[in-house]
Amino acid sequence: MTGLPPLQDAFLAKGMPRRPGRRQWMAWALAAASGATAGNAFSLPAKALQFPRDHGSHPDLRTEWWYITGHAFAGGRPWGFQVTFFRSRMDAAQTMQSAFAAKQLLFAHAAITDVQGRKLLHDQRVARAGFGVAEASETDTAVRLRDWHLQRQATAPSSTTSTASRYTARVVGEQFGLQLQFDATQPVLLQGQQGLSRKGPLAEQASYYYSEPQLAVSGSIVVEGRTLPIDLGKPARAWMDHEWSEALLAADAVGWDWIGMNLHDGSALTVFRLRRADGSALWAGGSFRGLGQATRVFSDAEVVWRPLRWWSSAHSGARYPVQWEVQTPAGTYTVTAVLDAQELDSSASTGAVYWEGLSDLTHADGRVAGRGYLEMTGYARAMQL
Repeated sequence: MTGLPPLQDAFLAKGMPRRPGRRQWMAWALAAASGATAGNAFSLPAKALQFPRDHGSHPDLRTEWWYITGHAFAGGRPWGFQVTFFRSRMDAAQTMQSAFAAKQLLFAHAAITDVQGRKLLHDQRVARAGFGVAEASETDTAVRLRDWHLQRQATAPSSTTSTASRYTARVVGEQFGLQLQFDATQPVLLQGQQGLSRKGPLAEQASYYYSEPQLAVSGSIVVEGRTLPIDLGKPARAWMDHEWSEALLAADAVGWDWIGMNLHDGSALTVFRLRRADGSALWAGGSFRGLGQATRVFSDAEVVWRPLRWWSSAHSGARYPVQWEVQTPAGTYTVTAVLDAQELDSSASTGAVYWEGLSDLTHADGRVAGRGYLEMTGYARAMQL
C-alpha cells in the first residue's frame, strides 16, 4: 500500500490516464498527493512573481499547468482550440532511488471545436519526466511531452508590452494537429493579489496565477490530413493561463465554473466560482482589465453566476448550463456556448466527465462583447478529493 488513492496508483502503474481536464486534473493530482489533507496544507506566501523565471515550472509545488485557449478562422471556417500542459509532483515517489521513479508526471491535453461541423475533437499525452521523453524547464516556459511541446521565447518589446512573449505550441493528435504561435499584445495580467489567487474560504486554498490575454494567433490547424493556415485577416485571439499550487480545494466543493474572455475592445475578463452540491457558490472571484488600464480584482461577494439555458448530454446524462448571466463589478454579461456539445469524457480511466468549450460574451443589452472559453466541472458527478 502506498497510502494513495486508486487514481495515483493507476498513474504510477499504468502511466496513461485519458483526457484529463485542466481543473479536474488539478483536483485529482492534489487528492492523490501523499499527505494532502486539510490538516497539513499550508498557505502560500505573497511574493512578487519574477519573469522569465516564473514562466517556467515550479517542481517544489504539487500541481501546475500552462493552458492556452482561443479561436481563429482557418480554411474559411471558425475554430476553437485548447492546448494544456500539466505537471504533477508525485509525493509517494520522492524518496525512491530508482531513476525510473515517477517523481514528476507531465500531461498534455488538446482539443479543437469545429464550429461549422458541430463537433469536438480531443487527444492527450502523459509520461514521467526524464529520459528525454518529457520535461518542463524551470527557467522559462519550455514543456515537452514526446512530440508535443509548448515553448516561450522573448520578443522585442512593443509600445504595449515591456517584456513581450511568443508562445509556440505543437500538437500531433490522431484526428487533428496544431502548429500555432501566440504573440503577446499586452503586459502579463497578475490574477488575485499581485499573482496570489484565493480559491476558497481558507488561506491555504490559493495558487500563484497569471494570464496573458489578447494573444495574437498565427500558424495552422491540421484536420483530416489537410493543413489549414490561420487566416490573419479574420478575428483570432488566444488566452494563456499559468497556475501552480500546493493547496487543497475546499472539502465541500463539488465543481467549478470559469471563463477567460478576450473582449473585442482589448479588455480581458476572468470570472470563476466553486460550487457546493446544492449548486450554491462556495467561493468566487475574477478580474477585469480594460485596455491600457489597471486590473480590477473581484472579491468573493462581488460575483454572481445565474444559469439561463441548460443542455443535457445524451452520452453522460449530465445537464450543463450552456448559457449564463454573470454579474461582476465590471458589468453584467451573458456567456453562451458556441456549440452545446463540448463535453469531454475521460471515464475510461479517470472517471471524470466535464464541459469545456468555445463561448461568446455579450453585454446585458445584447451587444457583442467578446469570445473565449467556458469551463464547467462537477455536473456529471462530484469531484472526488
